[in-house]
Amino acid sequence: MEFIRRHIETRVLSLTGLAIGGVDYENPPGDPGLFGPESVCWRVHGDFTSMMVGGISALLLQALHPLALSGVWDHSNFREDLLGRLRRTGQFISATTFGSHADADRLIERVKRIHAGVSGTAPDGRPYAASDPDLLTWVHVAEVSSFLKSHLRYLNPALSAVEQDRYYAEVALIAERLGARDVPRSRAQIEAYLEHTRPQLRSDERALEILQILRTAPAPSPLLRPFGTLMLHAGVELLPEWAPEMFGLTLSASRRQLIRIGVRSTAPVLRWAVRSGSVHRARRRMGLPPR
Repeated sequence: MEFIRRHIETRVLSLTGLAIGGVDYENPPGDPGLFGPESVCWRVHGDFTSMMVGGISALLLQALHPLALSGVWDHSNFREDLLGRLRRTGQFISATTFGSHADADRLIERVKRIHAGVSGTAPDGRPYAASDPDLLTWVHVAEVSSFLKSHLRYLNPALSAVEQDRYYAEVALIAERLGARDVPRSRAQIEAYLEHTRPQLRSDERALEILQILRTAPAPSPLLRPFGTLMLHAGVELLPEWAPEMFGLTLSASRRQLIRIGVRSTAPVLRWAVRSGSVHRARRRMGLPPR
């Protein structure tokens, strides 16, 4: 069983930012990082399965904003290296959540430097810049609202309303340090923001191609192909009710139920297998017992 566990863990960690290296989650001892082990974001961001579903859903939701999509489309190689982009995004989220103060600060400054060089003109003629405070807020809200929604669906539906608001207040720090403004800090503010932003969202050829790229992306190993397909379906199913239709997708109630059953059946195996993820290493840094 240990051989099987290690085999699964190795394949799973190959999908994460840990595959890139460059962040030492186990040092220096006792450094709590930006949030510390008592934070809600350590709980929400510490589960691989729910974060994977939330991350895919966030990527699709972000793609519906023409200016945000233009920056990714014009200034990254995600079409040729989707897994690499997902790993880099995962590394940023993991390092700013679980890394030491020094590693979190370093990753934030690196992303700010990258954003400073990303600008251009969208297909509709509007200028865009990755450092635009409003675009940074959109990217942030799409991510954290998806992460929390996935956590509630697939890990802890009993997370209290107070703790949910605390989560949004905690992670607002990262968005603000990147340059975002008027960052929502509660469930009510998040809901109001999404409702306000919805008229700006569009489903164009580029957005539809993002979905197609996710569908056809090669799996790192045959073992992960069924898992990747399930995660994609779960990410689509997690979107706000109005969003799948923008991608030309219709999800029946029975299909939604099957997807949720599939994820809930898979998640316990992954939680059993993965014992050396970012959160596990950070807990060792803090001298805490395994989860």
